[in-house]
Amino acid sequence: MRISSVRVSLATAVLAALPTLAAAQFSQPPAPPGTSIQDRWPNPAEPRPQTEPPQQQTQPPAQRTPAARTPAPRPPARNATAPAPAPAPAPAPDPSIAAPDDAQPPAKPKPAAPAIAIACSGVFAKDSSHIKLAQKYDSRNIAFTDVDSSEGSKIKASVLYPNDPKRRLEVVWGNEAARTDTSVIVITGRSQWTAPKGLKLGLSLAALEKANGRPFKLSGFDANGNASVVSWEGGALGTLPGGCKIGMRLAADSKAPAAARAAVTGDKQFASNDTALRAAKPAVSEILIGY
Repeated sequence: MRISSVRVSLATAVLAALPTLAAAQFSQPPAPPGTSIQDRWPNPAEPRPQTEPPQQQTQPPAQRTPAARTPAPRPPARNATAPAPAPAPAPAPDPSIAAPDDAQPPAKPKPAAPAIAIACSGVFAKDSSHIKLAQKYDSRNIAFTDVDSSEGSKIKASVLYPNDPKRRLEVVWGNEAARTDTSVIVITGRSQWTAPKGLKLGLSLAALEKANGRPFKLSGFDANGNASVVSWEGGALGTLPGGCKIGMRLAADSKAPAAARAAVTGDKQFASNDTALRAAKPAVSEILIGY
């Protein structure tokens, strides 16, 4: 027990002497004049305050920028002078497909107007009638009325186109009551009807001679300045198909010298190639087609 106490006392003494020994071995440097021991030894470094780590700023998600649309390529400008493409032809109609009920039939062409030429046949034959003329030329274009005769009196006749001087034609009947049996067809005034052989108003003596094939005979001019064909002298105009005959009246030219007209006036006959007759310059003024 005693030994233990000695050991404790000895340990205590050693521990107490340690600082002194340390101070003796490691003496402190001399202090500069005017300074204290506290000034020579700096204060222990103060612990730095712990700073929170910088927070990363949360950026909002970047908005996607819509991609720029690439404009569609434009077709090349058409040249103003280039012709437009031709339209595609319409398909041909299928004959097996029936046309709709409301389809209108194509309009029928209007019948051509009857020619104003006379032949010794048909509605101008010997056995014609007023009714046949009305059926041919429309009843609205014919009238049974008074006309002038060669003697200056009035007689009844069927008149085609009575209100149109250029298409007027007079037909005198052998049977006036029944208006049948063609007697005389008269082209006069300004009518443009054509008789057989292409004869028409206004033809000269030379043209008539050519159609007849030879000279013919005429009467002298009367007081009204008209002369009539007396004979065709066996020429082509003396006989016509259908049994009809051609008669004519010619009028002297009003511009012909009065002496020339007087030389061929009166109860005389002249050949169509007579120089005195030619001097009066007569032309056809009326055509008579008779049976």
